[in-house]
Amino acid sequence: MNGDRLIRLSTAAVVTAVASFAAVVSYSHIYDLGRVHGQAGTAARLLPLSVDGLILAASLVMLHEARNRRPAPPLARFALWLGIAATLGANAAYGAPSGPLGVIVSTWPAVSFVLAVEVALGLVRRGRQDARAGMVAPGLPALVPPADPVPVRVPLPTHRQVREEYQCGPATAKKIRAGMVAAVKAASNGHVPQ
Repeated sequence: MNGDRLIRLSTAAVVTAVASFAAVVSYSHIYDLGRVHGQAGTAARLLPLSVDGLILAASLVMLHEARNRRPAPPLARFALWLGIAATLGANAAYGAPSGPLGVIVSTWPAVSFVLAVEVALGLVRRGRQDARAGMVAPGLPALVPPADPVPVRVPLPTHRQVREEYQCGPATAKKIRAGMVAAVKAASNGHVPQ
C-alpha cells in the first residue's frame, strides 16, 4: 500500500467516524426535542433520520451529478440547505434552555456532521476528477500522459463456471455473466471476449 492510498483510507476512516459520532449526538438531540414537542414512538425515532438523512441524500445526489459532469439539480441544493437549516435549528432549540453556551454546544454536532459529510464527498469528487485528469496524486500530474486504451483480452468464465462459483441456478448465472460481459465491454472500448 502506497502512502497516498494510506492517507486516503485513513482520512476516510476518520471522517466517517466523526460523521457517525456527530450523527448519533444530533439524532439524540432531535429525538429528545421531538418527544418534548409531542412526537412519540416511531415518529420521534424517525424524525432525526428525516432531518440528517435529507442532508446525506441531497449531498449524494449532488456528488452523482458532479461525477457525471452535470450541474447540481436546484432541488438537491434546496434540500441540502433546508436539511442544514433544520438540523442546526433543532440542535440549537435543544440547547436553548441552557443559554447561549448550550446553543453552541448543542449545534456543534450538527455542524460537525455537515462538514464531515461534505469533506468525505469532496474526497470522492476530487479523486474522480484527479483520475480523469491523469493525476498520480492530488496536485501531482502524471509523468507520462495517459495513453489511448489498448484492447486487452479478458477471459470470462463460462455459464457453468459461474453457476459453480456462485452456487446459483442457470438463470441467475446467465444474469451474472451478462453483467460481467457488460462490465468488460464498458472497460475495454467495446471489445468483448468470447
